[in-house]
Amino acid sequence: MKNNCTKVIGLRNYFVTLQPNYAIVFMESFQWLKDLFTATDSVAHIALLYAIVIAAGVYMGKIKIGGISLGVTFVLFAGIVAGHFGFTAPTPILTFIQDFGLILFVFMIGMQVGPGFFESFGKAGIKLNGLAATAIVLNILVMFACYFIFFDTSNVTNLPMMVGTLYGAVTNTPGLGAANEALGTVFGIGKAPHIASAYACAYPLGVLGIIGATILIRYICSISMDKEEEALTALDETNTNKKPYKMHLEVTNKYLEGKTLLQVHNFLNRDFVVSRLVHQGELCIPNRDTVFHLGDQMLIVCAEADQEAIMAFIGPKLDIDFEQSDQPLVSKRILITNPSINGKSLGSMHFSSVYGVNVTRVTRQGMDIFATPTLPLQVGDRVMVVGPEDAVDRVANKMGNSIRRLNAPNIATIFVGIIIGIIFGSLPIAIPGMPVPMKLGIAGGPLIIAILIGRYGYKMHLVTYTTTSANMMLREIGLVLFLASVGIKAGSNFFETVVDGDGLLYVLTGFLITVIPILIVGPIARLKYKFNYFTIMGMIAGTYTDPPALAYANSVCSKEAPAVGYSTVYPLSMFLRIFTAQIVVLFFCG
Repeated sequence: MKNNCTKVIGLRNYFVTLQPNYAIVFMESFQWLKDLFTATDSVAHIALLYAIVIAAGVYMGKIKIGGISLGVTFVLFAGIVAGHFGFTAPTPILTFIQDFGLILFVFMIGMQVGPGFFESFGKAGIKLNGLAATAIVLNILVMFACYFIFFDTSNVTNLPMMVGTLYGAVTNTPGLGAANEALGTVFGIGKAPHIASAYACAYPLGVLGIIGATILIRYICSISMDKEEEALTALDETNTNKKPYKMHLEVTNKYLEGKTLLQVHNFLNRDFVVSRLVHQGELCIPNRDTVFHLGDQMLIVCAEADQEAIMAFIGPKLDIDFEQSDQPLVSKRILITNPSINGKSLGSMHFSSVYGVNVTRVTRQGMDIFATPTLPLQVGDRVMVVGPEDAVDRVANKMGNSIRRLNAPNIATIFVGIIIGIIFGSLPIAIPGMPVPMKLGIAGGPLIIAILIGRYGYKMHLVTYTTTSANMMLREIGLVLFLASVGIKAGSNFFETVVDGDGLLYVLTGFLITVIPILIVGPIARLKYKFNYFTIMGMIAGTYTDPPALAYANSVCSKEAPAVGYSTVYPLSMFLRIFTAQIVVLFFCG
């Protein structure tokens, strides 16, 4: 018994002796984990930093309060928290990732809005874009008014901070990036004020202020939501647009006897396509030299607005359907994926004379476009082809018709555009009164080039098509990298700015910058230009480039008016936000 006790005591003393050594080994074994979070020059640390900040920000941004969320912009706040607690990276690396993210973000925006940028200046589009531009100018004027009223103008950092407040108030992140870059030119790299702090102060109330001011317009102008819906419904019923319209007609006009299809087309001076024709019971695919005869029956595709004029000239409608009764001929949607077709006009392809088929309509970005001979085809278009099955298959092979090929990203076009955009943005433009030459910079240069490539790239044989999901992915990656970098850099002094500095003043002035222009422009759009209230809601959301405001407008309207208003002004608004950021900083902050 005594011997057993002695053994136990000895064993206990042995482990007690080893315990400190085990503790040291245990701590040393987890030193790698400590280094991972503290060794700021480590690639693994930097990757972990961005992964944590972005993931936390995205998840937190999905939380809705009163049906409204901040979305990916919450990545900025997650970065501020990380920077405040010393979870950071070397400043040169943060700056590089910030600038690269901004370039990628604005370039993909330009590629998205480019195809419709110039088309947005239609009859109603000019008025809406004029109102949007007025609101943007008013935002800047209110910012300067707040600066002179509430701040010490002798302090050189106050105006740059107000610029940050401006872009938080209008919820425009690319403008913040452009202003940041311009401030680096004026103050020197690393010496510019951290305007992201003011941006973060103004942003949350900016989102609420846009929606709140939009609601207030309804009461100022005594607007009935039900009547606005009824007006949109009535407009849909009477609006004749360029959507393709299909009808079966019989030739009863004696004047057309012996005339060719080309002669009839030139006489009417309206765009239409005869996709099938029945002469004496025989079905054929007509071409420009096909001769009309009394009693011929035909399938015509035209613009909806032209249907009555064409029917009055050719003859009455028939209650038959060639597409159902005709077995030898087929209709097929073909996807253009062959880069060699990119930019060629529909007429230059000679579908009717060479292949014996007709193209009756083109679908681009989800919208039907009437197939005029001068319409330039683009990769990603879907065309409706009518003709004999073997001829349609030959056309399909010519056009590509390969979804797999279309899904492959045209990454070369993106980086060629970025190269040109950076060079273009670096060109110095000397303007009298400016302390330094103006440059569009890494925000403005790539944006303008992307818009031009998106619209005219096919003329340079650049395939500009990018799937919506690919565009959104690249754009969001660029945005979160930019926001995370800005937040981390601003985090070290953010809370001092808010608590000990002018944080509450930034919140107040940001709210004024947000609301006052809306309450001026909104009633003008309603009372002077008689725009539908839901169109005004979309226009305001587009002017402030604010998706939450558009989401709210869509939730209270069953029609597409808010989306139309948003998309009409968004391209120009985004361009002006970025461009005016450079102008304000270079003119007034130097």
